[in-house]
Amino acid sequence: MKPKESIKPYLNPYIAGILLGLLLLATFFISGEGFGASGAFSKLVADAIHIVSPKYAETQIYLSKYFQSHGGADHSTWLLILVPGILIGGFFSGVWSGRLGKALEKGPRVTNTQRLIIAFAGGILIGFAARLARGCTSGQGLVGGSLLSVGSWLFLFSIFAGGYAAAYFVRKQWI
Repeated sequence: MKPKESIKPYLNPYIAGILLGLLLLATFFISGEGFGASGAFSKLVADAIHIVSPKYAETQIYLSKYFQSHGGADHSTWLLILVPGILIGGFFSGVWSGRLGKALEKGPRVTNTQRLIIAFAGGILIGFAARLARGCTSGQGLVGGSLLSVGSWLFLFSIFAGGYAAAYFVRKQWI
């Protein structure tokens, strides 16, 4: 990690929001659908099952949507480019801003092991919840919210309410 003087400030959140909105608009224009990271993982699982048992994958309601052609092309394949793009973009953003480094963010009362266990458990829960909700926060919140989906707006309000409620119980761990 570089000294504080060489670390660039974060992007203004209003500018970042506008850029994210323009990216979402471009995604709708180019692919005809929004974006969401959990869709990429679902596509990978569907493809793996299709390799093992094509007939099974194509006849299952949940999996078959990943093999239906829309005008001659499978439009969900582009999602597989999304996740590596996020990782590569995050890496270059860290290099550009001077924030690239090895660190484990945690409060002073939390051990490294506790932090890793909690992060892993949280990742499993959010992955399960994303499939249960039929989309992750980017898919439900950004895409569904921009389409004025009532369920997505309820999802967003629930995230904020849940975050505030959980913060009350864990705040002393981070002070």
